[in-house]
Amino acid sequence: MTALTADVEPTAAQSLARRLLRRPELGAVAGAAAVFVFFSVVADPFLRAASLGTVLYASSTIGIMAVPVALLMIGGEFDLSAGVMVTSSALVSSMFSYQMTANTWVGVGVSLLVTLALGAFNGILLVRTKLPSFIITLGTFLMLSGLNLGLTKLISGTVSTKHIGDMQGFPTCRDLFASHWTIGSVDLQVTILWWLGLVVVATWVLLRTRAGNWIFAAGGNPEAARAVGVPVARTKVGLYTAVAFCAWISGQHLLFSFDVVQSGEGVGNEFLYIIAAVIGGCLMTGGYGSAVGSAVGAFIFGVTSKGIVYAQWNPDWFTFFLGAMLLLATLLNTFVRRRAEAGR
Repeated sequence: MTALTADVEPTAAQSLARRLLRRPELGAVAGAAAVFVFFSVVADPFLRAASLGTVLYASSTIGIMAVPVALLMIGGEFDLSAGVMVTSSALVSSMFSYQMTANTWVGVGVSLLVTLALGAFNGILLVRTKLPSFIITLGTFLMLSGLNLGLTKLISGTVSTKHIGDMQGFPTCRDLFASHWTIGSVDLQVTILWWLGLVVVATWVLLRTRAGNWIFAAGGNPEAARAVGVPVARTKVGLYTAVAFCAWISGQHLLFSFDVVQSGEGVGNEFLYIIAAVIGGCLMTGGYGSAVGSAVGAFIFGVTSKGIVYAQWNPDWFTFFLGAMLLLATLLNTFVRRRAEAGR
């Protein structure tokens, strides 16, 4: 009986180890723990309860977009227009409300339709032309950057939108997209709830639905997926539309947090979303990754960006740490994945 138990226990432990090694976010979790411990040691204010809200807020602003970007990367594609699309969403909402003297909810609704159309445009152009997503979304990025600046100056006369804080509907819009509440000494933004909710929904889609299987198949081997009946084109258009939907959420938060929007904002943020997804375990080649991993990657971003501030270091070092984390996380994720594949 004792010998039998001794034989079974190592087998069960090995099975658990293999399952853990197969998780895309394992390397990111280890990296997040290391970064958290590091800044806990070098920055005394980092462990204060009030600092938690600041770190989570910084994580959520990246995490909201990192979730759909991760799903898109699992599906084998990129979106370089995601950063400026956030700003486009906010600009449409603000300028439509102001110019039409409409309730701000009307501007929010129009912005949703326009932003979803932009995402669908990226997806449809991709599947129709079969051009690389890098080229298509780079073109969209450049066009949106020009439109954001040109139309804002044409309509408002400046590079920023007009104030809409006194318009009807603004308080309720702010409650949905930019409210916050305090628990003890911790100030929590509503974006944290948006972020966690998106992670839960995306994880359920990936692991519990047919659409999740389609996403992995479309990114892993699109030709083989088509051969077994996977609607690859429809899946990729849907993924681009999901990125646009989250860009709309982020854009409304930007608008209703500050009342005005600068037309040049958002440029470069698309790389932060991709970095968070890659740190979280997504492969650049598609077919592998998780929504939870993107959340961990965004958390690493929040810890690093605010940890440098609390440590009173020169913020110029932030990009160095971000680049180092990207390289280390990619190497660790590759090592873990190869060990998992070798142990099958």
